[in-house]
Amino acid sequence: MRKTRREKTLEESVCQAMDGTDTGILPFLPYILQDAWELGASPEAVIAMVRKHVKGYPRPRVLDLGCGKGPVTIRLAQEIGCRCLGIDAIPEFIAFAKAKARELGVARLCRFETGDIRERIKALPRFDVIVLGAIGPVFGNTTDTLKTLSPHLEEKGVIIVDDGYIEDDADFADPRILKKRALLRQIRRAGMILADEVIGGREEIKDADDRIFARLERRCRELMLRHPEKKHLFEGYIRNQIEENNLLENEVVCSLLVIRRG
Repeated sequence: MRKTRREKTLEESVCQAMDGTDTGILPFLPYILQDAWELGASPEAVIAMVRKHVKGYPRPRVLDLGCGKGPVTIRLAQEIGCRCLGIDAIPEFIAFAKAKARELGVARLCRFETGDIRERIKALPRFDVIVLGAIGPVFGNTTDTLKTLSPHLEEKGVIIVDDGYIEDDADFADPRILKKRALLRQIRRAGMILADEVIGGREEIKDADDRIFARLERRCRELMLRHPEKKHLFEGYIRNQIEENNLLENEVVCSLLVIRRG
């Protein structure tokens, strides 16, 4: 009998999305990442794509899955007046997002919830924009993800995905990352098309990675002093970040994809 693949627990899914390999790091992530607000997709790039592709709606309805601390959601509310729902599994991130929305005067437009997006999506209505900001394969591969989200997308709505792929002619290969041809094939299998794409510049990505990493490493070393028995945990997280940054800066095409029904 063929074994079915075990679905990841919520803790495993969050850990993978945050570039970790040991779920023991999860309770410490709010401390480690306290100095960073923007942890996923570039709010500026998402705003530009919403302006370009979402027309005819006075206040577009936006769903931000794995919203982190809410930078994309809050900026969309500020700049365009979007009505937004952000969902994330880390309670401290959601508390920060709510406070930030109040601070910036958009709390009436932004709602934030703590929850498992894999379960919460089942009860949600339709939205004009669905954002997946660098959260990894939470819903499965690209085809499965788009099929899961499709019932919650308005007919002329868009899904904006911050992700990476490998160029078709590249010598580099990684089983976790699709080549572009395969990515486009999976999008088509879901009955959708790639409507637009913005590719991140290598230097811009490196500058952002370096800023976040310096702060992240400092917080990890503080935790090593407080919890010497868990030193290996924090050292492992630092190593993971170095490897991930090297991948994003040198091997993978980091792209903001705009996907719509075909």
